[in-house]
Amino acid sequence: MEFRKGEIDGVQVRELPRYLDARGWLCELFRKDELPESDFPQMAYCSLTYPGVTRGPHAHRDQTDLFYFAGPGNFHVKLWDNRQEAGTFGNFMEIYAGQDRPMFVLVPPGVVHGYRVIGTEPGLVFNAPNRLYAGQGRKEPVDEIRYEEKPGSPFRF
Repeated sequence: MEFRKGEIDGVQVRELPRYLDARGWLCELFRKDELPESDFPQMAYCSLTYPGVTRGPHAHRDQTDLFYFAGPGNFHVKLWDNRQEAGTFGNFMEIYAGQDRPMFVLVPPGVVHGYRVIGTEPGLVFNAPNRLYAGQGRKEPVDEIRYEEKPGSPFRF
């Protein structure tokens, strides 16, 4: 399949303003007045990724990811609309985010996504998905469709 650049239905991207003072900076990550209740976080985690390393691409059947790229580190984020029922099926987005450009990226279910750390600094990502990893008590199957190792996958960095 050939993907084309374009917006993807349901994906939200917005800059995260930093409020600077003599102590450092503050960046709001989540406000319940900015999201529908169905997307409210059910858990949160952060991950550190080394320069040049890619996480993903993968998708979720039911989970919405709420990524916060605020630094340290910078990222090249890619998203592919692989939902045949979506009006933007076949669209592809690229986002540069992180320390130099703090961004919030909401990824709805079915949208394939991944990111790579660019530059020389490790990158820190905060994610607050609307589903629990492996369900209540970590007793359910993990909601992931992985594409990293699939030969001929159109989802490449």
